[in-house]
Amino acid sequence: MSSASSVGSQSADRGETYVKAGTIVFGLGALATLVTFVPLFLHLTPLPSAAYWLSMLMPLGFLLALTGLLLSARAQRRRVRADA
Repeated sequence: MSSASSVGSQSADRGETYVKAGTIVFGLGALATLVTFVPLFLHLTPLPSAAYWLSMLMPLGFLLALTGLLLSARAQRRRVRADA
């Protein structure tokens, strides 16, 4: 295995890790968003502000996943150039 393909493989693996982590963080943020809005719709006591801050995990997860996709695409492009 050449040096370029092993570097590309490591970058692709890193990109996949970012996508997986982003998916989990996004899911937690989506769950937190649902949990914080349910009391508002059912006219219950609203949750503390910290619960609303957990909703910010959703865009963070999206950003992580997007970063992982870009890293994977970049690594794939490097592998194609190295093979050519």
